Amino acid sequence: MLGLLVTGGAYAVLSPAQASDEAADQSTVDQGRALFLVGCASCHGKNGEGVTLQNGNQYGPPLAGVGAAAVDFQVGTGRMPMARPGVQAPKKDVLYSEEEISALAAYVASLGPGPAIPESDAYDPLAIPEEDREEAIVRGGEFFRTNCTACHNFAASGGALPGGKYAPSLRGVSDKHIYEAMLTGPQQMPVFSDEVLKSEEKRDIIAYLNSIEDAPRYGGGNMGAFGPVSEGLFAWLVGIGACVGFAVWIASSSTRSKKGTQS
Repeated sequence: MLGLLVTGGAYAVLSPAQASDEAADQSTVDQGRALFLVGCASCHGKNGEGVTLQNGNQYGPPLAGVGAAAVDFQVGTGRMPMARPGVQAPKKDVLYSEEEISALAAYVASLGPGPAIPESDAYDPLAIPEEDREEAIVRGGEFFRTNCTACHNFAASGGALPGGKYAPSLRGVSDKHIYEAMLTGPQQMPVFSDEVLKSEEKRDIIAYLNSIEDAPRYGGGNMGAFGPVSEGLFAWLVGIGACVGFAVWIASSSTRSKKGTQS
């Protein structure tokens, strides 16, 4: 009898709290759906099923299973909603508040299981013990050079891709959004799930990116850090230009000297 009373009392205490949490979650989902119908449904369909044109091309992809992390990245960086259809959604000013982004993410997450918005410990390099941080940066550099430099450039400055697409610069991008991009693979980027790159390895990459962004540039201007092409072009234009200018100056000086001698 005493056991029943204790069990009943515990249920009476805990059950209302659980019901309240569920109601709050549903309220957030409902708010997200209202925002979705206004700002997203024209491309992604009223229920996130996607929109296909008569010619068979995908106007807006289905969103079931993309997860809250994809929404947080795309909307949180201003890539969504797109101003107009294009080969790639560029980063632009964010149109929604943090609360609205969370609501949109909650609604899309309700359409099907997918990657959740990560906790700060997953992507914040400061969560790495200080004595292990340098080693983590070295590991992150190895991971980055192996998996990322082909598109994003050795200095994370981005680069051109086929079909008018491009890999954006990673400089100035928040740690959370870099982690979410690796987790969800936006646009032409591959997905680096935890089966491909462990959570700690993704955080190591972020630690490395932070280190090169904060590193002093002892050689002066880096000319965009685009590598030997920009540096070679600069050397060609400035170096050859200086040589040509010097040659013209010598020729003109010699001509004036000859005229002075003849007169």
